[in-house]
Amino acid sequence: MQQIINKKIRLLMINSTLEDLIRYMYNETNASQKAQIEKELREDWVLREKFNVLKESFERLNSTELQSPRQQSIDAIMKYACFTSKVCLQ
Repeated sequence: MQQIINKKIRLLMINSTLEDLIRYMYNETNASQKAQIEKELREDWVLREKFNVLKESFERLNSTELQSPRQQSIDAIMKYACFTSKVCLQ
């Protein structure tokens, strides 16, 4: 019976796991949250694989050179914004 309860509790924790992992990557967790996440990463290989994918994506995004959008794209967005809102900045 206790194992079933533990599994249900574990399943409930999965609801916010990805958000927790992202906060953990950005060092936005407190000490107890950090310890809990690190414990779960050691014990749960599925969670560890998800974390590794997130970490790789994080590293790739940080190493990507960003480019400014074309003026034509900005103009189209601004035109649409004026068309759909009551306030137009142009």
